[in-house]
Amino acid sequence: MVTTREIATAVVTASLIFGAAALAQAYDGGEVKDGGTISGTVKFAGAPPARKTIEVTKDKEVCAKEKHLSFDLVVGPDKGIENAVVRLVDVKKGKKWASTKAELDQKGCVYRPHVTVVPAGGELNILNSDGILHNIHTYSKANPSINKAQPKFKKVLTEKFSKPEVIKVACDAHAWMGGWIVASEHPYIAVTDAKGAFSLKDVPAGTYKVEIWQETLGKSEKTVTVKAKEETKLNVELAKK
Repeated sequence: MVTTREIATAVVTASLIFGAAALAQAYDGGEVKDGGTISGTVKFAGAPPARKTIEVTKDKEVCAKEKHLSFDLVVGPDKGIENAVVRLVDVKKGKKWASTKAELDQKGCVYRPHVTVVPAGGELNILNSDGILHNIHTYSKANPSINKAQPKFKKVLTEKFSKPEVIKVACDAHAWMGGWIVASEHPYIAVTDAKGAFSLKDVPAGTYKVEIWQETLGKSEKTVTVKAKEETKLNVELAKK
């Protein structure tokens, strides 16, 4: 269950991640020649906690078809952290977005994916695959908050987030549902997979600050130097604070 206090804390924490981004110079997207790659893993330092079982209290015929576990910290067998956000900071110029659209589904009363990246100013299509009433409620500072019902006949809601921000999303109809929308000003951003792996491709040669954020573990920053046509490895460990 997502409590009001947890949401308030999450919004404050997330606002620190992209706090200065909305004031940054506009990103210039174009062709990148001889770009490099930053790839690696984000892993948990120490013994990871077990995921909590989430109690389904409503619409069980749809929502309780599978066991629900918390998504706030998902650590794999090799300690890879899933759903961490890795991004370059203060990038002014680079490649274009592959697409200006993104998709977030509500399926089994779970947000899929748990963390959705959308270009700032681009379209986010929010699907309702459950055939029941959902409610899209976002908690944000830089962008206007959204609080809209999505009944079963409304299969798609399309929203835009014009400013870069990490945004908490919840469902007022199902208190256990929670996820994140990350509106980014540039495409040099990735969400780690089930093994904690990520890759940022077509990065112009240069030195960059890399920001790693996870909703319960907070933020870490690293500096990397990218060379033309070469791969730079970045392996990070995050720990409970």
